[in-house]
Amino acid sequence: MIPITALVLTFNEDANIARTLSRLDWLHEVVVLDSCSTDATREIASRYPNVRVVQNRFVTLAEQWNFGLEHAGITTDWVLALDADYVLTDEVINEIKTLEPGNADGFRASFVYCVNGRPLRAGVYPPVIVLFRKAVTHVEQDGHCQRARVRGSVRELAGRIHHDDRKSLARWLNSQAGYMKLEADKLERAPKSELALIDRMRRLIFVAPPVVFFYCLFVRGGLLDGWAGWSYTLQRTAAEIILSLTLIERRLSRRS
Repeated sequence: MIPITALVLTFNEDANIARTLSRLDWLHEVVVLDSCSTDATREIASRYPNVRVVQNRFVTLAEQWNFGLEHAGITTDWVLALDADYVLTDEVINEIKTLEPGNADGFRASFVYCVNGRPLRAGVYPPVIVLFRKAVTHVEQDGHCQRARVRGSVRELAGRIHHDDRKSLARWLNSQAGYMKLEADKLERAPKSELALIDRMRRLIFVAPPVVFFYCLFVRGGLLDGWAGWSYTLQRTAAEIILSLTLIERRLSRRS
């Protein structure tokens, strides 16, 4: 197996971190880069013998990831970069263990979105580069998320990772205002030609919420996922409504 260090970012993730770390016991070292959590995140992480906890105060996701890559003492060439609610499946673990990179410098993974551990049909979580050579990778901010930019060839992993965030609904709602402010910044600054189709719809304000509702519930089959599918569909629709309200508020403010 190629030498790999896992880098996991955390902030108040005591609802998730144990599930993530329990699936990384096959790695020699896991670095948990914590943004000064006030819950039991660090205590839980410290129970795992292959985990080393590093703290750094949060500014942006991109800056935090780049700090981890450059200043957290990672010595391996390859890094497995994971959010604290990513749970590796057996399929993905076995694939990485037997991976032969060849001329590849990074690997992109697709996801299965879960609600309380239940995999959904309706998930629209985008593929993410999760495994890469540290020396040729830099992380950039992209709205409220981040994107790893790999200077070289990127291939696809066959297995899919579970995205299983079990933090409370109140925590989710509290986060959305900040997330959608960053998304609004991205939509207002980027040229239209550089935006994906969904982001162009978001700029129209009234289009994205009903499109996302219909797409998740009917096209992706969320209706067949029962209450979990409804929960996910309504969360995604609510996020788009908050973004639309943020854009409307800015337009009204500029006019006044």
